[in-house]
Amino acid sequence: MAVNGGGSAVILFGSPGSGKGTQAKLLRQCMQAPHISTGDMLREHIEAGDALGTQVRAGMQAGMLVSDELVNRLVEDRIDRPDCTRGFILDGYPRTLQQAGAMHQLLLARNVVPVVLHLQVDYNKVIARLSGRRLCPVCGTLYSISSNPPKVAGLCDKDGAKLITREDDSESVIRQRLEEYSLQTQPLMKYFRESGVSTFDVDGSEGSPQTISNKICGLISRQV
Repeated sequence: MAVNGGGSAVILFGSPGSGKGTQAKLLRQCMQAPHISTGDMLREHIEAGDALGTQVRAGMQAGMLVSDELVNRLVEDRIDRPDCTRGFILDGYPRTLQQAGAMHQLLLARNVVPVVLHLQVDYNKVIARLSGRRLCPVCGTLYSISSNPPKVAGLCDKDGAKLITREDDSESVIRQRLEEYSLQTQPLMKYFRESGVSTFDVDGSEGSPQTISNKICGLISRQV
């Protein structure tokens, strides 16, 4: 097994609608390091139909969650690839305390410095942001009533189709997702702080995405 020789691992937390996906892309440029999403990796294995993908698909069809052990192994295999030598960004992992403990040991063994970043946005702003999204059911273009509205209200600029609100963008569903996120994240943040890992709460509601990314890059550079 290859062992990476250092670098930093950014562990990115952020509620739905916090801009976490945008920040992950900007951080990838800042760090010159890959963005590792466990969700994306699982989907890739399922689509590839390999042994791991077959195992994951069978479990999901049986109504089972993907086990911590399987996800840990998936992450370990990924971070041992050559492109992770200088560091990487973890998105969607860890999700449980067991995963957090396993990840901490993986990073220590590889001399990788972990930095936990919690992207915080006021939940009222998140609800307004997500409930204001509109989707074109034909081409998939996503609009925002406040920041990126269509030229003609309610209609897609590209094909004139009537825009819809996704079911998971309704206010009641958004509030439930935010509550679940808080319950999941709080024990993980507590674990990292008590383990001595550098942990930062970053205001994700003020400034442009690039401004927020610059702030995060500055925090990372002072930790390694």
